[in-house]
Amino acid sequence: MQIDHTRGLIAAPFTPMTIDGRVNPDRIEQQVEFLVRNGVVGAFVCGTTGEGLSLSIDERIQVAQVWTDIAPKGFRVIVHVGHTSLPECKRLAEHAQRAKAFGIAAMSPFFFRPRSVEILVDFCREVASAAPSTPFYFYHIPSMTGVDLPMAEFLRIGASHIPTLAGMKFTHTNLPDFTACLGISEGRYDLLFGIDEMLLSALREGAIGAVGTNYNLLAPLFLRLLEAWQKGNRDPAEQYQKQANKIIDILHHASCGFHAAAKCAMKMIGLDCGPVRLPLQNPDSQEFDKLRESLESALLFQIGCK
Repeated sequence: MQIDHTRGLIAAPFTPMTIDGRVNPDRIEQQVEFLVRNGVVGAFVCGTTGEGLSLSIDERIQVAQVWTDIAPKGFRVIVHVGHTSLPECKRLAEHAQRAKAFGIAAMSPFFFRPRSVEILVDFCREVASAAPSTPFYFYHIPSMTGVDLPMAEFLRIGASHIPTLAGMKFTHTNLPDFTACLGISEGRYDLLFGIDEMLLSALREGAIGAVGTNYNLLAPLFLRLLEAWQKGNRDPAEQYQKQANKIIDILHHASCGFHAAAKCAMKMIGLDCGPVRLPLQNPDSQEFDKLRESLESALLFQIGCK
């Protein structure tokens, strides 16, 4: 499947929840408007940031439907349909196609894990077959799935087995493998880099698009990084990456954990997406205040999100 390569930033949005832990779809319109205002070109829905694997299938369908209904023309909504159950993956994929999502994505099964690239391709072929007119992206995230197979090989084999294979969300530190993926089929695939702290390194390898949690919070800063890189201003680009990484490091080291901290940071900049769902842990008021102080010292509130 031929597809225009994504240029710019796709945010992995949080799934908004009420104070008692129910999905709050009424908040999604504000999320869409916020991302569009801040220059983000798409949303990767119900992935890791969106706690997709902590949601029920019905909740995931509801969230995907609202995003696809509200997103403006040209805004790329990629719906994550990964699951440990193949029939559930296919149910989610079928719905995403009916909802006219730009694309679907699936991570590897992570309880019973595929033992080879060939088996992983077989699994993804079955998922993609449920949405035969919708671009399919593989979501490579070994830190969560425990599956770390060579992705360049996945693309080589997948090219002849998955007719809708469009690209990949590559959330791994293995830059040689990412670089090899970029060269497959003369750069045919839409390769979206997924580690925000390493975006500049990925740009050096040839990346032009990215998906990440922190593009919810830091899109203006990362867009300045992209602009500096495109103009050949390497030193400013490095400074923007360092500034972003300082904020991201605070979130990773928060006592409540990265996901809860990042969701709290969204509230601090004016978009309350509610709490996280167990087994993730929400901070108490003291932890929240300490996090705010740390983020303020790292200049989060001067980034310029609107």
